[in-house]
Amino acid sequence: MWVLSGLADEISPDFDAQCRLLSKLGLRYLEFRSAWEVSALDLVAEELCMAKTILASHGLGVSSIGSPIGRIFIDEDFGPHLEQMRYAADVARFFDASYIRISSFVIPEGADADSYRDEVLRRMHDLTQVAAESRVILLHENETDTYGDTPRRCLDLVESVGSPHLRLAWDAGNLAPVGVPPITESPVTESYAPLRPHLEYIQVKDALLMAGQAETLRSLRRSRWRGVRPPACSTLASPARAR
Repeated sequence: MWVLSGLADEISPDFDAQCRLLSKLGLRYLEFRSAWEVSALDLVAEELCMAKTILASHGLGVSSIGSPIGRIFIDEDFGPHLEQMRYAADVARFFDASYIRISSFVIPEGADADSYRDEVLRRMHDLTQVAAESRVILLHENETDTYGDTPRRCLDLVESVGSPHLRLAWDAGNLAPVGVPPITESPVTESYAPLRPHLEYIQVKDALLMAGQAETLRSLRRSRWRGVRPPACSTLASPARAR
């Protein structure tokens, strides 16, 4: 049985309402992205503690922190962003979450993404080092308009960094916007198969162009994919915000 988790902040801005519905649906985990219309990384310590209490009251754990890490433009200053990564790692450990979802930097419109490869890899190495020190795992999502929005560049990222603390969160629904054939032409061969050894987390969503979500899930089942790891981090008394 695979572990199911939900991005619940589109249910309601109220965190208790989010957790109440997930629990009613039978889920045991939530991917913590925001509460009370505030990003998880912008909540103050008291709000984080309140969120933790609400989660416990509904019998929910946190599978991953849905962070904004890697969602700045590649030519923006990286220093403050790296500090935010350190704080994200603290928040993940506070919630006993094994994972932090990230992206690989927004590419300026009309620019050649491959021309930014060296800078992207440098930043990803630094982010992954923070994750390794904090014993959490980064989940790179193939988000549209970022460097790693194609299967080829996703594979290059994870193989070039070469760390067990950088894995892939795969969103098959994002394949169609970057030119990967829709489900009628099955994207599994050209996208899923090379990435399969690095897949840790699968996102399923209601998308007009399904882009192989069902076939991806069938392929994972055939290959005996075991899904995400259970929480294994040490809980902190409270996260210390990086300054």
